[in-house]
Amino acid sequence: MLKHALAAVALLATLAAAGTQLATPALAADKQQVVIQVSDNDPKKWNLAVNNALNVQKALGKDNVDIEIVAYGPGLKMMKADSKVSGRLNGALDSGIGLMACGNTMKKMKVGKDDLVGGVTMVQAGVTHIMKRQGEGWAYVRP
Repeated sequence: MLKHALAAVALLATLAAAGTQLATPALAADKQQVVIQVSDNDPKKWNLAVNNALNVQKALGKDNVDIEIVAYGPGLKMMKADSKVSGRLNGALDSGIGLMACGNTMKKMKVGKDDLVGGVTMVQAGVTHIMKRQGEGWAYVRP
């Protein structure tokens, strides 16, 4: 399923870059939705996730897609205000990309809302949030 979702996003990005008009009524009528998982404490992974999100927005049109990046486990550390990618995260938020932090991980790591980049939303559990989104038909990406 992930392989197919990634192939669809890549195809849409290629077609959009080529200026191709898609004759798919469902695509034009329905807002696309993608949830991106980041569970790594790695600036390279985070930069890749943000790049993926921005590229999807560019390919589909910012108003045609909802994007959430969900962090849990070690990945939560990169959502802290003092992380190496905090500037990129602020840019993602400014572009309308949702950033979600796992509440379970926050409790375990003793990280408070004030420790995170401003604008990050807390969800009760990152994994179950991703599962819920997939059940709602959201595409899933893990860079």
